[in-house]
Amino acid sequence: MKSAFNETLYDAYSQEFTVDKVYFEQKTDHQHLIIFENAKFGRVMALDGIVQTTEGDEFIYHEMMTHVPLLAHGNAKRVLIIGGGDGGILREVCKHGSVEHITQVEIDLQVVEMCKKYLPNHSAGAYDDPRVNIVIDDGANYVRQSDEQFDVIITDSTDPIGPGDVLFTSDYYQHCKARLREGGVMVAQNGVAFMQIDEVFTTAQRMQPYFTDQTFYCAAVPTYVGGVMTFAWASNNDVLRTFSTGDLVERFKQSAIPCRYYSPAIHQASFALPQYVIDELESGLDQ
Repeated sequence: MKSAFNETLYDAYSQEFTVDKVYFEQKTDHQHLIIFENAKFGRVMALDGIVQTTEGDEFIYHEMMTHVPLLAHGNAKRVLIIGGGDGGILREVCKHGSVEHITQVEIDLQVVEMCKKYLPNHSAGAYDDPRVNIVIDDGANYVRQSDEQFDVIITDSTDPIGPGDVLFTSDYYQHCKARLREGGVMVAQNGVAFMQIDEVFTTAQRMQPYFTDQTFYCAAVPTYVGGVMTFAWASNNDVLRTFSTGDLVERFKQSAIPCRYYSPAIHQASFALPQYVIDELESGLDQ
């Protein structure tokens, strides 16, 4: 009988993966890391009992986290990635030829090294791109101490548990604003709204003092069960969400980036939030 991996994110609900082979398992300096094979999803990476990414559906998450802000901005030269040690976000950012510099800040070097070895398709050589600068540091510490400026900031964090908790604080969002160039945009992983609605509300509450345009957009990622995954969007450039589909089509065409999930139509539609999310945000923020 095959062994199984049970995710531990929720107390009252879980998902189970059969484990065909364990490639790597170790307690790093920061968290428990395991990478294993599953017949449906391919290689799966989990941290502290919570699935972070799988080969099978990572393209949905990484394309939406990357191409939505970069194509909305239209002229991003400098990009900051917080987290994302598996390399998937970095891979997608590197596909944008207009980007001149990419800084990635990851707290756990072993996550980067093990994912390069056991999840090589995620980064697909992106760590060797000469535009990339890898910083091993706590992301919150980096944005607090750095004086560099970026056009786009992408926070690819774990859930607000353990090392990822500081990346969901008002202090973090305030310092991210300071790191953004004028007209820039920040996006961040924000959990599955149906299962983690408090996380969505709290992020909105904490971001809104610093950004004139704060909202969320969505994508359905099978690994992150329970409904749509939400991504926080924050900018002081209100026009970034007003581009027509035609404008996005032209930008996407000019980029010549092949995608399996992202499209200009998906981009536009992803900002249409489920009514239960709208109701929660309106009821909470009106208090």
